[in-house]
Amino acid sequence: MKKYVFLLVFFIGIKSFAQEIQQLSLDETYALARKNYPAIQRQALIKKTTAIQLDNLQKGFLPQIQLNAQATYQSDVTKIPVMIPGFDIENPSKDQYKIVADLSQMIYDGGQIKARKEMQQLSASVDQQNVEVELYQLKDRINQIFLSILYLDAQARQINLVEADLQTGIKKVQAQVDNGVAFRSNLNLLKAELLTTAQRGIDIESSRKGLINVLAVFLGKDISQNVVLLQPAVHVLEKQITRPELKLFDEQKKMINQQNELIDKKNLPTASVFLQGGYGRPALNLLKNDFDFYYIGGLRVNWALSRLYTRKKEKEQVEINKKMLDLQEETFLLNTNTELKKQAATIDKLQDLIVSDQEIIALRKSVTDAAKAQLDNGVITANDFVKEVNAEDQARQNLLTHQIQLLQAKINYNTLAGK
Repeated sequence: MKKYVFLLVFFIGIKSFAQEIQQLSLDETYALARKNYPAIQRQALIKKTTAIQLDNLQKGFLPQIQLNAQATYQSDVTKIPVMIPGFDIENPSKDQYKIVADLSQMIYDGGQIKARKEMQQLSASVDQQNVEVELYQLKDRINQIFLSILYLDAQARQINLVEADLQTGIKKVQAQVDNGVAFRSNLNLLKAELLTTAQRGIDIESSRKGLINVLAVFLGKDISQNVVLLQPAVHVLEKQITRPELKLFDEQKKMINQQNELIDKKNLPTASVFLQGGYGRPALNLLKNDFDFYYIGGLRVNWALSRLYTRKKEKEQVEINKKMLDLQEETFLLNTNTELKKQAATIDKLQDLIVSDQEIIALRKSVTDAAKAQLDNGVITANDFVKEVNAEDQARQNLLTHQIQLLQAKINYNTLAGK
């Protein structure tokens, strides 16, 4: 029984491990974060809402039915003040009743329903693009987390190099102490420095774990703490701005243009055929004071001329909205181009710093190598050796920082441009 329990736990553990993400690229991270982000669900809701609204608008072409009932009492009625021998004309009753069903069928609406449907579709496109803009802004947050983890990974690798140098120094000084040619305080100094470096590693590991947990929340996936993040390769900087905000401006412009068309359409006449059927007293024959059925059919034309009063001002308002949208787009492009120039300048600066860093590291490494030989020969103390190791470590840390900053600047540049 214990054997089967062990196997069950073992296979469950393997399945759980397999479900954890073990490797991630930046593009894969974008895709998973987008899929998991709550705003993505709004796109499906917008589609459903638009379909319902378009269906309701289409129903404007269906026959329209109204049912009215009325009971009245009036102070006087129409009478015929003529006495005709042999004829008794009954006066209508002062209490009158009417039930009417009105059936009408639109045959011409001036294109209003079509224009409203197009407006609804354009409005849905604007809403969808607003979601795209919100989702695109998620990239900045993912960039920060992803690159921060890459930076910590690079620092962890550098710590391993420093620990290797200190271990070498400890072995040499340990031999000297054993031979009585060096003080144990020198050995303790190196061991203390090794422990301090190990503490840096613990701090980096803890920070990395926290960032991995944050990334897992954004992705909605279990991520292994040993996940390998693939360093993005950014070789080409985008020259053209293709941000989703620009498409949003285009969709908004289309909607404004459609408003102009809708204004024109709603000022046109409409035509429909109708049929009224009723029952009441009196019916169509006012001289017959009995309950009876009746009907009326015909063609009805409506033209709301009063709407023409506001047509000009409505058109002016549309033009103002156009100009305001153009100004918003110009402002967006100006700010984006300004940020792109800043990022380009940062990229140039970091590239120069990296070249300088590499030269400094080469010089520092030669000094550290010399210090190792001097420590072995007892020419310098352990403290002097630690100083040189730390100096080389600092030079390498500067290089790592500038390399990650350069990668981040390039990614930020392309993200600003719309890639």
